[in-house]
Amino acid sequence: MKRIQLGNTVFEGENDVYLFGADAASADAETGAGENAETTAIVDTGVATDEGREQLREGLAEYGVEFADVDAIFLTHWHHDHTGLAGEIQDESGATVYVHEEDAEMVAGDGANHKAEIEQRGLFERWGMPDEKAAELLDFLGVHDEIQGDSPTVETVSDGDRFEFGGVELEVVHLPGHAAGLSGLAFEGEEGRELLSGDALLPRYTPNVGGADPRVEDPLGTYLDSLRRIIDSDFARAWPGHRDPIEDPTDRAREIAAHHRERTERVLEVLRERGTADAWTVSADLFGELEAIHIMHGPGEAWAHLDHLEREGVAEEVEEGYELRDESPDLDAMFERDGSSVAPR
Repeated sequence: MKRIQLGNTVFEGENDVYLFGADAASADAETGAGENAETTAIVDTGVATDEGREQLREGLAEYGVEFADVDAIFLTHWHHDHTGLAGEIQDESGATVYVHEEDAEMVAGDGANHKAEIEQRGLFERWGMPDEKAAELLDFLGVHDEIQGDSPTVETVSDGDRFEFGGVELEVVHLPGHAAGLSGLAFEGEEGRELLSGDALLPRYTPNVGGADPRVEDPLGTYLDSLRRIIDSDFARAWPGHRDPIEDPTDRAREIAAHHRERTERVLEVLRERGTADAWTVSADLFGELEAIHIMHGPGEAWAHLDHLEREGVAEEVEEGYELRDESPDLDAMFERDGSSVAPR
């Protein structure tokens, strides 16, 4: 496996693309011998910008691979910084594009997109977002849609499906939360069982829940379950969708869960102080002024925590937002499921 890093400035930065079968392809390019007998595959593609396209072509070329050589593309989830060039590469190579069934419509462009999901669910009104901020976000998403590139034809995968890319057997691991269909790939690496984690686990940022994919039911609880799965799997190393490898995925997953426990405490403090608050108000207290995609991510994450509090019987949604039913909930119990804790106390 080879890692190609792209200088994406649209989102978290430094998108990672993973290449399988590069050794055989490179050897063929150097010797001129025969066709590559192994599948040449990439995991994720980066955004469909001129800069992203050039960087991916240059990165692949270092291993003797062109877009036309790619046999398969696995997409960890539907966000454009992971899928943007998939359609273009498929057009050049005929590559099979794989994505989890929950994200297939979003990738294939079958009438599903971020703006449509937002508007269909009435999220702006429900979250209490001011009209001018809603308009600013929609303007941004209009530009954002331009980087998604051509929609590929996709084949769906499910949790537990197995593939062999470049002589490496990979198993699909469904890790929803940040996106409904977000899936990683587990494989036997140099240090033991390793994981291509997509945006389920990132080394620097905590993946957004609630705003990144409004289709996810109980986004916080769903993501905590995915973190628990990573913890229980005790992977030796994780290869994320952005930035550098994670040498202790179990510890990082617990760290992110602890972050959400701390954020839950802050949301509780806002509700205690204000009595009643909607997601936009809670977001303002947590994050301050928001711009661009963060106009979606901020209240989305606030809503994910408010929604989780309601599901746990701690808060109740009322006309003006949310209010507490339990002033001092047992957070230990909220961050445990089936007797196992997802976050250190």
